[in-house]
Amino acid sequence: MDGGVSQIYLITLEGIEKILETFEPISLDEMDKVKLMDRTDTKFIFTINKLPGLLRKATDYYKVLTINNKRLFLYRSKYLDTLNSQMYLEHHNRNLNRYKVRFREYVDSDNRFLEIKFKNNKGRTNKTRIKRKKIEDDISKMSKKFIYVNTPYNSENLETKLWNQFSRLTLVQKKMNERLTIDMNLQFIKDSKVHKLPFLIIAEVKRGRFSGYSDFINLLNEERIKPTGISKYCLGMILLDKNLKYNRFKRKLLTLNKMSHDYRNFSPGN
Repeated sequence: MDGGVSQIYLITLEGIEKILETFEPISLDEMDKVKLMDRTDTKFIFTINKLPGLLRKATDYYKVLTINNKRLFLYRSKYLDTLNSQMYLEHHNRNLNRYKVRFREYVDSDNRFLEIKFKNNKGRTNKTRIKRKKIEDDISKMSKKFIYVNTPYNSENLETKLWNQFSRLTLVQKKMNERLTIDMNLQFIKDSKVHKLPFLIIAEVKRGRFSGYSDFINLLNEERIKPTGISKYCLGMILLDKNLKYNRFKRKLLTLNKMSHDYRNFSPGN
């Protein structure tokens, strides 16, 4: 990121960290009661300068995941796909009953998983995972079996397509079966190419089968921030692979370009 953007990001991040200290903490063990492996997901995107105000309003409704007095956590992911990027194309073409296969490293807690996300034809997301000792370069026998059992894909036909890295804070609703993740400082890596999005926030509200009302969605509505379906995997792919079909994502790219322009013209004193 350039110097001006970097300065704005760091100033905003400092403010966010101070606000997070005002939240009631929740431990990882307590949060595990709200795993929501079978859930509905609602995603929103907005610029990072809007986050401090939203967090101030959210303190009455949510607790923040806190581990060793830390509230922002680093994540790394490696996405697998077929040679012709079939999983990407299934998402691009809005096909349901689609899959996503990734290794994810939870850097601060020193945990790694092979994760499979499946979105069914009713719009529900189911996530299964197994713990791994490392993000595997050569897929192990156990990982191969896990992919075979949980997807229609043969691991022999999968290859590394994309890496990403981001910081995440997690809020848990005090009274409801709801979890909220807020991702920032996204970076995408494909081969030797890197694309950074310091201005972008991706918020995802994750609710169980019978959950309805969400305080955070209500706060977003007050700011006129509407749901936007977006996949970090697909976003990174279209930013770094110009040969991919992406016509159904063109509107999202236009939105991101406008957000980037607005962010560069934002000053923390506004």
